[in-house]
Amino acid sequence: MPNRHQTEQHFAFIAVLGATNAGKSTLVNRLTGAKVSIVSPKAQTTRCCIRGIVVENNTQLVLVDTPGIFKAKRRFDRAMVASALTESEEADLRMLVVDAKKGIDKDTTNIIQLLQKNNKKAVLVLNKIDLVSKEALLPLIQRLNEAPVFTETFMVSAQTGEQTEELKKYLLSVAPEGAWLFPDDNLSDLPNRLFAAEITREKLFLYLQQELPYTLAVTTTKWEETKTGIRIEQTVFVERDGLKPMIIGKNGSMLKKIGESARRDLSRLLETNVHLFLTVRVKENWADDPSRYAEWGLDYQV
Repeated sequence: MPNRHQTEQHFAFIAVLGATNAGKSTLVNRLTGAKVSIVSPKAQTTRCCIRGIVVENNTQLVLVDTPGIFKAKRRFDRAMVASALTESEEADLRMLVVDAKKGIDKDTTNIIQLLQKNNKKAVLVLNKIDLVSKEALLPLIQRLNEAPVFTETFMVSAQTGEQTEELKKYLLSVAPEGAWLFPDDNLSDLPNRLFAAEITREKLFLYLQQELPYTLAVTTTKWEETKTGIRIEQTVFVERDGLKPMIIGKNGSMLKKIGESARRDLSRLLETNVHLFLTVRVKENWADDPSRYAEWGLDYQV
């Protein structure tokens, strides 16, 4: 590992790439030591590039949790993939996270080919090793490293934390000299209103799982600091009338459960009392609204 003077600042943008559900968000949360990105079993949970910030001694890392890269057809999906590819192009370093249990799927192969085509190097991070026998890992690593794009290989479990400290130490050691971009007490650059909406969206996915279509959105419509904490009002947008009763539940029971879970998380993460109020509205084709793209930092024109 390179030697460095402790008085010099070192900084790196690191794009965290991978197919959907490879565990990118869980890994970013693990490396930052905080919840900066939502996690759910549903594919394409991450919609925008969320930056988690790691500071240790004289080095700052910005880990960019990118949307999964896959073959996109809808405008919204194309915008997410374009965002991930832009972050990859502009990053100082790249990590390709591969689900060890799933192995090398078509999306992972496409990402490797893109890296090779653009002459970009990456750190290979084989994730979820706690779910796979050690005998199965070596052949998988050998197959992946046939492509001349990987500078290092790490085997980790973002869920349990196994070998993640070794990965973090390596990333800190190779960050180039450069001025920090964020204050040293920041954990993420995500605005609070968007962060709060993401927490609620996570709870919707976790409680309703496969019953709930991918196409929903949560917007924070009001954020007010009061004497007793923060009052947050949010609207959950769905595209069809039939989805509204599913989210609300009998006598509002499901919406209450989702709201309570989100409120507890937000109170803990924001370190204050949170009063959360949720409304469900039907808005057809919300994913074609340019303001949604602007809110998430996505390009509507892709």
